[in-house]
Amino acid sequence: MIMSEEKEQSIDNEQQTTDNSQNTTDDSQQTTDNGQQTADEANPQDEQPKELTAEEKLEKAEQEIADLNDQLLRKIAEFDNYRKRTIKEKTELILNGGEKTIIAILPVIDDLERALKNIPKDKDVAAEMEGVELIYKKFLDILERQGVKTIKTENEDFNVDLHEAIAQLPAPSDEMKGKILDCTLTGYTMNDKVIRHAQVVVGL
Repeated sequence: MIMSEEKEQSIDNEQQTTDNSQNTTDDSQQTTDNGQQTADEANPQDEQPKELTAEEKLEKAEQEIADLNDQLLRKIAEFDNYRKRTIKEKTELILNGGEKTIIAILPVIDDLERALKNIPKDKDVAAEMEGVELIYKKFLDILERQGVKTIKTENEDFNVDLHEAIAQLPAPSDEMKGKILDCTLTGYTMNDKVIRHAQVVVGL
């Protein structure tokens, strides 16, 4: 009889343990279901994006057009400012581009002024000529530093790219045929570009 009661007690304890396990499993399943429900509420997968009304679409399009117009006006203003600045810089370059050259030849003008003052007082013509020749050479040196060079003509072959024939005369010898006999106007190049052709007489 005692064994029967103990056996019944053991069965009851096992049943209670089983029930507790089942309750724990149910609680876990309920927690999982609640978590899944919360996730579904936070990130609904089946919810479709809201369709814009015609008025909302029109308002959105008008806003995009206004933004584009604003960007266009800004670009136009920037380009206009760039154009004005470029024109100003170009104008200043044209007006003041020769400033360095003018500054370089000012000493020559000073020398000429001094020579003009002293010539009436000086009776030595040879000395006056020597002074003028020095000024002339100084002037040519300054021009050469600026890229300006004289075109050679003495005993040179006639070159249509450098020379301009203003007359033709019989050559004194066969060797001078086609060569320059005389130069009536000096020609110049600037940075290897002809800025004035030399006017010459060519032998026939």
